[in-house]
Amino acid sequence: MLLKRYFIQQVIKEVEIEDFIRKQFPQGDYSRTELQRTPLGIKVIIYTHKPGRIIGRGGKNIAEMTEAIKRKFGLENPQIDVKVVANPNLDAKIVAKQIASAIEKGYNYKKIGNIMLKRIMDAGAVGAEIIISGKLTGGKAMTAKFTDGYIKHCGQPAKELVDYGFEEADTKPGKIGVKVRIMKKFQEITGEVVEKREEEKKTEEDIEKELEKELETASEEEKTEEFEERDKEKRK
Repeated sequence: MLLKRYFIQQVIKEVEIEDFIRKQFPQGDYSRTELQRTPLGIKVIIYTHKPGRIIGRGGKNIAEMTEAIKRKFGLENPQIDVKVVANPNLDAKIVAKQIASAIEKGYNYKKIGNIMLKRIMDAGAVGAEIIISGKLTGGKAMTAKFTDGYIKHCGQPAKELVDYGFEEADTKPGKIGVKVRIMKKFQEITGEVVEKREEEKKTEEDIEKELEKELETASEEEKTEEFEERDKEKRK
């Protein structure tokens, strides 16, 4: 009973620390937090594809975060380690964060949904699903779904092979929820797990520049569509 209570407390503490870090680094695009007990104390591992924003100049952010976690959660000698996510386009939490950030900046949900779905599949995913819900176009709430490839929704394969991420975008009409599911591997009928070829690894700057360029192109296309619609109305 005591052992069960200990593990429950550990999970609760891990969730609380992850929520604390998420609030401290809203632009960090980090995936998840993992706690490991070592002979020297508790080790907090932060997985992100933007390590520079988490570490800070000269490790300033890490030092401040270590002290804050020590005081807030009562951990003895906490150690923070930052690990880079090799392919952020295959990390559901990071993709959900990027979509939410783009929506907050005013980008069209259809454009960003299609762009990110293509990026996920080009990165080597077996299948992907993006669900954006909320007041997307007006006063009435609606849901938009973007899917491609093959993805499991239930059973043990869904738990083991599908990565899940959720984020909220704060907009003037209200909160918009973003759910992302990515299936990176496929299980054959024989039980063998097959992984698709991943795209060539790129630097953080390359990934950000590509996304900005794609969003700019989407915005220009959107403006052109609006202009054509207005022109048709004038002709009528």
